[in-house]
Amino acid sequence: MQIMIMAGTTEGVQIIAMIASLEHTHIIATTVTKEGGKLAKSAGAQEVISEALNKEAIEKIIKTKKIDLLIDATHPFAEDATRNAIKAANDTGIKYLRFERPSINFPENNLIHPISSFENIKSKVLEIIGSDNPRIFHLAGVMTLHYLTQVLNPENIVVRVLPSIYSIKKCFDLGLPSENIIAMQGIFSIDFNRALMQEYNISIMITKESGDEGGTPSKIEAALELGIPVVMVMRPLVSEINKKTVFNNVNDLLQEIINSIAYIKIK
Repeated sequence: MQIMIMAGTTEGVQIIAMIASLEHTHIIATTVTKEGGKLAKSAGAQEVISEALNKEAIEKIIKTKKIDLLIDATHPFAEDATRNAIKAANDTGIKYLRFERPSINFPENNLIHPISSFENIKSKVLEIIGSDNPRIFHLAGVMTLHYLTQVLNPENIVVRVLPSIYSIKKCFDLGLPSENIIAMQGIFSIDFNRALMQEYNISIMITKESGDEGGTPSKIEAALELGIPVVMVMRPLVSEINKKTVFNNVNDLLQEIINSIAYIKIK
């Protein structure tokens, strides 16, 4: 069975490893970064494609590699990737399965301010802080940093990003001073997040609802303990996924894959 997995997340790597243990499978994994591609390869993918893919590129892979099953395990905020995957699967007539990282149940608290999109960050920050110069802790990824730097003073923005040349250069290009760039990778504890917020004298935090695997709960808890307002960008809604099979548990997804393999063998 030829399986294409759009990965790039912790769960995507886990899914690859689980499928690799099955017989009669050949895994073609796609990731946006080379680092993600290395993880996919080490997990058991026989082939790896490390680049952003539009709908046409996905369709080309499906056709040339004779893909039987497309598994979308991309990040909850990679809505364009999910839309492209669904459209490509529909147009080529192959089966599509989505793994969606479970959402978190965040506490009801007046300090938590959910917003629907990154475009609303400026207005929400100014609504909370006013016209002062807040010290902002941006924990929503380097690719969304420009939503802040376009409208607020980069000198007042502290960001934690992956320790990659691309991420750090992006921060410099957007005007952040070197002392405001924290280059680290991992899921960090409440204590560590709290210490960083205290060290940098943070007055407001920006994050996104990336689930437990994204470290969202520990970020929120640290901010609440310090009385720091949290602006949380909620997950985008992808209407195209409503008619598709979605899993929030990797073991349930694996069972569906096993059933699909058995069905194809019978055919």
